[in-house]
Amino acid sequence: MPRRVVVTGIGLICSVGTGTEECWSAILSGKNGIGPITQFDATEYSARIAGEVKNFNPLAYVEQKQVKKMARFMQFAMAGSQFAMKYANLAPGGYDQERIGVYIGSGIGGFEVIEREHKILLERGPSRLSPFFIPSCIVNLASGYVSIKYAAKGPNSATATACTTSAHSIGDSFRLIQHDDADIMICGGSEACVTPMAVGGFAAMRALSTRNGEPEKASRPWDKQRDGFVVGEGAGILILEELEHARGRGAPIVAEVVGYGMSSDAHHITSPPDDGDGAYRVMRNALRDAKIEPSAVQYINAHGTSTEVGDRVETIAVKRAFGDHAYKLAVSSTKSMTGHLLGGAGGFEAGIVSLAIRDQIAPPTMNLDDPDEGCDLDYIPKAARKMEIEYSLTNSFGFGGTNGCLIFKRFVE
Repeated sequence: MPRRVVVTGIGLICSVGTGTEECWSAILSGKNGIGPITQFDATEYSARIAGEVKNFNPLAYVEQKQVKKMARFMQFAMAGSQFAMKYANLAPGGYDQERIGVYIGSGIGGFEVIEREHKILLERGPSRLSPFFIPSCIVNLASGYVSIKYAAKGPNSATATACTTSAHSIGDSFRLIQHDDADIMICGGSEACVTPMAVGGFAAMRALSTRNGEPEKASRPWDKQRDGFVVGEGAGILILEELEHARGRGAPIVAEVVGYGMSSDAHHITSPPDDGDGAYRVMRNALRDAKIEPSAVQYINAHGTSTEVGDRVETIAVKRAFGDHAYKLAVSSTKSMTGHLLGGAGGFEAGIVSLAIRDQIAPPTMNLDDPDEGCDLDYIPKAARKMEIEYSLTNSFGFGGTNGCLIFKRFVE
């Protein structure tokens, strides 16, 4: 029988805060972290806003000699892991090193490093490229650095499944523990792509909001006036742990992980099918894995990116997966405040879902003034809601049609 898995640590960093409780408090209060881009001159860009992490000091989490060797997403991963380990009361050396693993992914990786080194190549030639170029930008080095810091000698892996990255990292870690390949996993995702090429590329796809004059109102899931998503950055890292192992060391248990689903749209690289089939099936698969009926779920943290097609299709998928119960669900998108963390989104939102269960309160969807046609679920507009949450679900959907869904349960001794 698969072993039970619980969440014992959460590490969050995003545009509304640095640190788990700071982020959570800001989310519950409806704080908005989206503003004008400051990391490069975006004057000529159609989209000039982003959810940037403000005043981030990597030296608080990374040794000075290592900072220049790490892309920004790796620094975020190190910070998120530190927050999560502290939450879980896990100190280096306080565990069997061969039974703790790391599984942290990124959708894009070190874009700013690639852009910087490419400029050096063109202007100064190949001999001037940094010897740290490759290891400072590739996706799996976030896991690598975290593994080294905490002497985690168990499974060490990374996913790169676009905006589903973190959900897959957490879900795969859940199964590693279930099947006795590890007792503890440091898992989730990190992203830092507020860069000229990344923002320019998404803008060229016409995927981004251009509400530059009102950045705090730009991310508006399900609203008639939505005009695209807003790029965000940050990390969401969870500590997953086998239940008896957690009990044995008196760990704080935030929630239990009970379901994980995967699916593919097999339809189009960026657009979901109109009937939401892939999103429907991933929720169905997660519910089946959790061995619960749809009516058992109270809250969904939606993918909810603020795109015209994506928001509408996810609503259709929720209705297909939950039937009449869909109208009894509370559904919200915290991307309305943070922007879209891309590969870091699923990890951040899994942390939010776990905290919602811990505190029995569902976070709001901000900027939802006038729901679009067909977007008729209870999206918790404008203010957080105290409510009973026994089961909660979080969705992640990525380019290529890759989908992930995680289900968490309130833990009761």
